[in-house]
Amino acid sequence: MTVNNPIKVAFFGECMLELNGTAFGAMQQSYGGDTFNTAVYLSRCGGGNIKPWYATALGDDPLSLELERRWEQDGLALDLIRHIPGRMPGLYQIQVDAEGERRFSFWRDNSAVKAYFEVAETPLEARIAEWDAFYFSGISLAILPADGRIRLLAFAQALRKRGASVVFDNNYRPSLWPDMAVARDSFSRAFAVADTALITADDHQALFGFASLELAVAAAQALAVPEVVIKRGAAPTLVRSGNGPWHSVPTQDMANVVDTTAAGDSFAAGYLSRRLRGTPPEEAAQFGNRLAARVIGHRGAIIPLDAMIDLL
Repeated sequence: MTVNNPIKVAFFGECMLELNGTAFGAMQQSYGGDTFNTAVYLSRCGGGNIKPWYATALGDDPLSLELERRWEQDGLALDLIRHIPGRMPGLYQIQVDAEGERRFSFWRDNSAVKAYFEVAETPLEARIAEWDAFYFSGISLAILPADGRIRLLAFAQALRKRGASVVFDNNYRPSLWPDMAVARDSFSRAFAVADTALITADDHQALFGFASLELAVAAAQALAVPEVVIKRGAAPTLVRSGNGPWHSVPTQDMANVVDTTAAGDSFAAGYLSRRLRGTPPEEAAQFGNRLAARVIGHRGAIIPLDAMIDLL
């Protein structure tokens, strides 16, 4: 049942065209992106009480228009999108090995979203008073030029100051950054404006150069962010809110991992779908882990709704 005043969550990022398959072999065409995947799964898991908006940019080409049509079917509000003539959606190819691990190739130099903030005021900024929560990631920062990153972080900080929840997911892709120093500075600024940090321990280690995963986890636990969630693959998820204790939340055993695409994205959606409605952090993480386990048992970033309907 949809309530009269749903929780309004704005996302910023990029959803790209996806080619899934082997080089010069069979390819399945789809679409996906980290914040987009989370927005779609949040729409499904929100129980009608949460409404996600997706802020990005597209071109005026047929692929852009078809993507937008499909995103609406995915349950997202799309009036924060900018259409930029002459630009195109990004494209990536994904290959999955026998263990379900992924290898990506990207084509995104002319991606429309890079120019999202190249106007005096974006649709996202113009409606800042509307949002109850805002979600962005390390990839959201990486795809923007320096001026765009400054605008995005300023927007997040302004939202936080007026009492909205700001959620930062630390997805780190080294190839998207001009150098590690810029990436480290941008992530540190993002942690400073967030009230919830979703941290993949491997990414935290890679970005900040910790000698071991244990040191990366310890550094993440020491962050001055009110709520921190640390994902460690198959190891239990660590969760802490406010001055409360750390909780260790087991993941689900998986006998058959088909595709790890969107494992973290779906966890984030499951977690937020519960936290935004007041569920305690450890229970929210339990649901996030259940959803992620279901997603990695299927191929592709967005699994069919009927494959997860029993969880909702």
